[in-house]
Amino acid sequence: MIDRPRAIILSWSALCFGLFVLLTVLVTTAWGPLVDLDHDTTRSAAEWTRDRGALPDVLHLLELATGTIASTIVTVATGVLLWVKGHHRAGLYVVGVVAATMASVHLLKWVVDRDRPQWWVPEEQLTNGSFPSGHASYAAAIGGALIVIVVMLVRRRGLRHLATWLLVAAFLVICADRIMLGRHFPSDLLGGLLIGVGFVLLGLGLYSPLPRSTALTTAPLVTSVPGSTRDLHVVLNPIKVEDVGQFRSIVSAMAQEDGWNEPVWHYTTVEDPGTGMAAAAAVGGADLVIVCGGDGTVREVCAELAGTGVPVGIIPAGTGNLLARNLDIPLYIRSAIDVALNGQDRAIDMVEVSGDGIDDAHFMVMAGMGFDAAIMEGVNEDIKKKVGWLAYVLSALKSLMFPAVRVEVSVDDGPYSKHRARTVLVGNVGFLQAGMPLLPDAKIDDGVLDVVLLHPKRFLSWIPLAIRVLTKRSKTDETIERFTGRKVVVRAATDTPRQLDGDSIGSGRELAMECVHGRLLVRVPR
Repeated sequence: MIDRPRAIILSWSALCFGLFVLLTVLVTTAWGPLVDLDHDTTRSAAEWTRDRGALPDVLHLLELATGTIASTIVTVATGVLLWVKGHHRAGLYVVGVVAATMASVHLLKWVVDRDRPQWWVPEEQLTNGSFPSGHASYAAAIGGALIVIVVMLVRRRGLRHLATWLLVAAFLVICADRIMLGRHFPSDLLGGLLIGVGFVLLGLGLYSPLPRSTALTTAPLVTSVPGSTRDLHVVLNPIKVEDVGQFRSIVSAMAQEDGWNEPVWHYTTVEDPGTGMAAAAAVGGADLVIVCGGDGTVREVCAELAGTGVPVGIIPAGTGNLLARNLDIPLYIRSAIDVALNGQDRAIDMVEVSGDGIDDAHFMVMAGMGFDAAIMEGVNEDIKKKVGWLAYVLSALKSLMFPAVRVEVSVDDGPYSKHRARTVLVGNVGFLQAGMPLLPDAKIDDGVLDVVLLHPKRFLSWIPLAIRVLTKRSKTDETIERFTGRKVVVRAATDTPRQLDGDSIGSGRELAMECVHGRLLVRVPR
């Protein structure tokens, strides 16, 4: 919907307003069939409701909860939330659409001045006109604007469909409330629907909620890429995007607008999650490599391009997207593409990893042994595909009392210290899953690793531990311990689950990690 040409969107809006004008004429001229339908429907619904015990009171509460004041609060709150999250145009779009709808409804009620139905539940009188319904208009405007935002920001088709149907159901419930309380005729509700949807489409046609390109809103950067060579390569994990063809067209169009050559595409496979594709891009003379996928795909591509001087643009399309979140790369795909094409390069650290039973590897975000790795190991992939990050919550609940293990930790080739812990995390960044600031002092370009050991002794001990983590308290004790160093070795007394950047690498007893300072160039927001 948001990608349709402006002329088509505006023509749909004109159709809604045209039908509204026709309906207004029929209402003001008291067209017989419409009058009969309105009166018969409202009277029978109100009389049925009147004798249904507490139902009228419940419907009256719904009436109050969806009126002008409540709609205004919801609209302002939504606009502020979108603005805080960086979607400024989307926030202005929602507020503008609802404000225009409210102003028009108040004016139309005064102009048309249609009498309310005579069947009231409970017995009370409203002083303003009946046509169009304010409740229906506001619900249509708010619901329609939210559907636009859901289509824009929610990637999973199932979640988009669920949110859309919930909003449609909410509108129908509000309309039923107006009929059953005898407040409005069906034509009032239809008029509210037409005017609300009309303004949603009009706003979409005149003021797109899509963010503007960085190239249009900020001063150009001095670039080391010669003007004659702007070769773009894209490494894509095809299972991470809903429509590969649509994704390709979006990237190609945005790249062309920003002066890049037609992208060269590389697709990951089960056998090669990105290493070979990144190598092919580097050999092919790429001036920029964009990688779209989850943390695993991003890790493989970044590791291969480290030290080449080729910048990497990250399009987060996984569930965790930890590297992108810590680099303030937006999760909205269009904005992430914009940052990749027009952002500035930043040199960040990467971490070399070795251990028993694994080949030499790397991570960009974190490594872990214990509880956190058990979570990754226990995630049901089918559930993850359907509900995303909630699959990690379910796995965490099952693994919450993962047994404590005896571990030894050496920092910068120093002597080993002995500890007990349910989980050991070694991070290159500060914020891990769900935005938890487990390593609040960690920076991705400071040349050192941050280590945290967590040892809640009982089930309820997780609660005060979580409070300490969220409030970023620096105190350490046997429940939470911290270390910092360029090289870190962790040894467990027994085979323990391990993970790199959220991907399980199997159980083992050792992880040896070394930070390589400023090894990789990534594109970040200006």
